[in-house]
Amino acid sequence: MTGGRDRLVELLERAGLEVVGEQRTEEVLPPRAAWRPVASGEAKPTATVRGESPDRVSELNDEWLRIAVSSGVVAEDGIFLIDVAGDWTGWAPRRWTRVKLTDRWDLAGVLGERPGRPDFVTLSTDGSALLGVTAEEDEVRLVALDRIPERQEAAAQEAARETPEERAVAWATLLRGPAPSARLRELWAHGLVRNPAMPEALRAGLLGLSHLLLWRPLPAEVVEAAMAHPDWKVRQLLAEAQPNITSEQWSRLILGERNERYRWILTLLAADRRAQLTEAACAQLTADSSARVREETVRLHGLPADLLIALAGDADPSVRASACRAAWPHLEGPARTALLDDPDGRVRVRALLRYHQDHPMPRSVLDSGELGNEADDALRNCHLERVLARHLAEHGDAAQRRLLAANPHLDPDLVLRLAQDPEESVRFEVSKRPDLTEEQRAGVDFDFDPGAHCRPLDWVTALHDDPDAMRRLAASSHPLVRRSVARARRLPPDVVARLSRDEDRVVQLFLAESCDDAPAEMLLRVWQWWTGSLSTPDRPHGHPNFPRRDLLRHADDPNPRMRRLALDDPESTDELVERFSRDGDEEVRYRAATDRRLTPASAVRLLDDPHERVRRAAAGHPRLPARVVVRLLHDPDTAETAAQHPSLPVPVMEQMLQRIKPAAEAAPGP
Repeated sequence: MTGGRDRLVELLERAGLEVVGEQRTEEVLPPRAAWRPVASGEAKPTATVRGESPDRVSELNDEWLRIAVSSGVVAEDGIFLIDVAGDWTGWAPRRWTRVKLTDRWDLAGVLGERPGRPDFVTLSTDGSALLGVTAEEDEVRLVALDRIPERQEAAAQEAARETPEERAVAWATLLRGPAPSARLRELWAHGLVRNPAMPEALRAGLLGLSHLLLWRPLPAEVVEAAMAHPDWKVRQLLAEAQPNITSEQWSRLILGERNERYRWILTLLAADRRAQLTEAACAQLTADSSARVREETVRLHGLPADLLIALAGDADPSVRASACRAAWPHLEGPARTALLDDPDGRVRVRALLRYHQDHPMPRSVLDSGELGNEADDALRNCHLERVLARHLAEHGDAAQRRLLAANPHLDPDLVLRLAQDPEESVRFEVSKRPDLTEEQRAGVDFDFDPGAHCRPLDWVTALHDDPDAMRRLAASSHPLVRRSVARARRLPPDVVARLSRDEDRVVQLFLAESCDDAPAEMLLRVWQWWTGSLSTPDRPHGHPNFPRRDLLRHADDPNPRMRRLALDDPESTDELVERFSRDGDEEVRYRAATDRRLTPASAVRLLDDPHERVRRAAAGHPRLPARVVVRLLHDPDTAETAAQHPSLPVPVMEQMLQRIKPAAEAAPGP
């Protein structure tokens, strides 16, 4: 939240503080944990200033400085950490700001709702000493705490001790008192959807309460309930996200919408997801009263030829234009001629483009200007007359030559001419063509940015099941060709061996992500620098061939990514888990926080780790005491994660659901 951060820096500067360095995650307890003893009144104040005297601001500043220096909050270099009450980050985690005093500092006069009512907490840069300042009614409390890590350890040990009776009492306290806030109810709903211990029948009760439910594969009866849900947003998200919708359900979902806009959106989503509707539903949508519904119907997967023909003759030109390409192979001569002579320019252009897939386009068509914005499509995809293609290759501008270089109908001599084009982007386009020999491809001079985002080449993907083609292309000089080969699910052993040693490490990455035959040695190598993508978040670590044994040798590796692997070894010990929970690297602590062998005390301690992902992992640890989970459930920062906790008893989840439901059911409809 950049705006909030900027406002905070401005406030600190007004308070006479110099911000030191860039904001970062400090390796100390996080601000929210530092506020806990200060704001709750658990700790006895070190000093208290009462009354509203004219010198109150000055007195408070003097008291803060005296305690901050004597307790070690302010280091010898004058630098300390500060966090000011208020919303400076939105949903992002709070972070400390490194500051030092200038000669005009005034914390008590600026860092609060008004002068003399300060509200901030300060911490030494090593995290050992804390000093918080809070205003309450007619007094200001200054709370100083030392030996913070030792206090954290002792508090975690105390919280971890829980008898079965105390555990039962803790769950009971969750549901006492006033109803949770609207925000808390929403977070509980989102968390319960993901709770692995929640029975499916109970989870279905969250329909309409959490959008996350509809992303999970649902049984038919829950899909039916969502289809009939009164909230349009539920029905829309069902169509957008739910994997378990049958053809018959898709058909009833769309046709059941009386609202034309909703019906159009659902048809669009069905087309985007390549959903298969019943033939009767397709016929009904082809005759729909809404032109934009009929236009989206054109894109439905598996639309029968007779319906495509009908849509190509639709009364609305936007529908005819959309249907032209798909319907063309099924049209008789007169119908094609009618589209080429259509009174609407969009329809004529779409018909021309499709016609010239099979019949060479003369220069007169391009020069007429009738193609308009579709001229680029013609240069890239249409069959051009030789004279036109040669003219463009010799005299077209760089953009035209680049489009021409991708044209599949281009004569070989013109392809080779463009391979020597003075424009590098034109040569690069030529280098990706499927009709080049690998010797010709190697002769094309182009620059390649290894860090640029790239998609697999479609023509290589189409050859993934051809072992001989994969062998030939794996030896290509072109990185994109080799990367596209590496995306194959299965490859011959010799191809895997070659690609696993490829000088382009993205080739190795793609092999790790996509190929079931990727070797263990390469997977381990990729693991050292790749943490996983959105499309394959578990690779390379989740690959079936990733090594699972002989990993203890990495327990003292200086590379934390290698060090953390030691806990995957079947011979790793509980003691190693505990040691890693105190490791100096965030990633190693995160791995320990996800290990079921972690002690309850260490799980509690890691709830106050400097890094958010470690805290989140600890919040879901199955050995957390119930009273700690209850505390997390009442905190908006941790409630969603805590609602996923596997130790939540089913009766408690049932009662949580009842507490969520009434507010949701009372909400107004769309």
